[in-house]
Amino acid sequence: QVPLVESGGGLVQAGGSLRLSCAASGRTFSSYAWGWFRQAPGKERQFIARISRSGGSTYYADSVKGRFTISRDNAKNTMYLQMNSLKPEDTAIYYCAADRNNIGPPKVDYWGQGTQVTVSS
Repeated sequence: QVPLVESGGGLVQAGGSLRLSCAASGRTFSSYAWGWFRQAPGKERQFIARISRSGGSTYYADSVKGRFTISRDNAKNTMYLQMNSLKPEDTAIYYCAADRNNIGPPKVDYWGQGTQVTVSS
């Protein structure tokens, strides 16, 4: 088990920004690709972004491309999601995920506890 602690969610107006953090304990942080998912009420959990083990490659869902930026700091065992130009449809619970796959479909070993992001219009 790799404990994951998320932070940074909250309430923001449309057009605003938030930065989510996901801190992992243990020595396995650098061995995983890391991703962000979100789940809105009544909807399935949706992939948002992934960053490779080295941090050299990133991938985004079309719905957030150009607005969100995923990054990681292997020295701090922490992964981030910078969210700009937020829209009401971005409202969801956001989850970080330890992904054993560096490319291809995600294969999540561990999930964060989730952090609520609410964007008001």
